[in-house]
Amino acid sequence: QSYCHRLQHDMYFLTSTSRLNEQVVDKIVLQLNRVYPQILTNEEAEKFRNPKASLHTRLSDLLKHLQKKGDRHCQEFYRALQINAEELFNDLPSRKILKTPDPTEIDTDKEQYMLNDRGPVFFLACFSVAAGLALFWYCCNSETQVIGRARRILGFSPIIIGRHVRNICMLYLEDISRN
Repeated sequence: QSYCHRLQHDMYFLTSTSRLNEQVVDKIVLQLNRVYPQILTNEEAEKFRNPKASLHTRLSDLLKHLQKKGDRHCQEFYRALQINAEELFNDLPSRKILKTPDPTEIDTDKEQYMLNDRGPVFFLACFSVAAGLALFWYCCNSETQVIGRARRILGFSPIIIGRHVRNICMLYLEDISRN
């Protein structure tokens, strides 16, 4: 966004009551008159520092004059405003727009590499189902003699499986071994 457009956007904010006092406006005009490159000629500086005109009128005329002169002049006005009234410069509406982040921009600090957003509980649930199906398929296969081995595994697993579930599995294995 060009400085002229920013100045047009900030014009109402700057000319509203009690934003800039007379001393600050005079300092800005003097800086624009004396700093290289000279933005305001001596006649223009006297016109904008005339105490007979109201502050609002002088400031409005100054801002319109700078907009007509071009982007470089508006940029120098912002520099003078920053030097002489930094708090006001930071509160400008155009500065607040520049400070807000673009919602389409990727924030690399917050970006994380994740393979799965479901978390560890989902992984454990899937793993438990897969292990249970593998154990069931292995135990139900009639070609293998797994009853003794399964009984040993289930006998040493009171921590993994609750006592009631372990007892039911043991009863089931004993029924299968009798048949």
